[in-house]
Amino acid sequence: MATAKKMRKGKRAMSPARTARKTSRRSSKLAARRRVAAGRSKAKTKAAPRKQTFVFSHHHPAAFDAGLRSYAKYRDLGIAEATNGLARAHVIKMVPPCDPKVVSKRHYHDVEFQMIYVLKGWITGEYEGEVVTMREGSCWLQPPKIKHTVLDYSDDCEVLEIILPADFDTVELE
Repeated sequence: MATAKKMRKGKRAMSPARTARKTSRRSSKLAARRRVAAGRSKAKTKAAPRKQTFVFSHHHPAAFDAGLRSYAKYRDLGIAEATNGLARAHVIKMVPPCDPKVVSKRHYHDVEFQMIYVLKGWITGEYEGEVVTMREGSCWLQPPKIKHTVLDYSDDCEVLEIILPADFDTVELE
């Protein structure tokens, strides 16, 4: 029995080098945890969320106005104001007939996010060399500053566009 006690005591008693290694590992782990926690708190304080308000928009044919393009009418959905400029959403109704001389101007948008969803009809565009026709139900993401050109659209074409931030620049390349 006395030998078993001595062995247990022997296992508990570590060499000074082993104790230093364990302490060093612990302090390294603690330092790493502190760095991660500090990074998280910095990320949280980076930008306060913008105040948002409840908003709704009902369809009404008279709600479409002139906007960025002469060949399109825009129905603002009130998202820009409700999000304090965080995002913009609008329905774009293309004005028929499509005239390639007017619509086919190469450009890009200086945005963080741009998503388009086809509500009615179809639209054909060229996106950095790739020609694609989007039809009712199609959705696409236009990465920031992707160079593109509208080539054609149907007489009944309508799309939903969501953009961040609400205010952005369009750069004409031609």
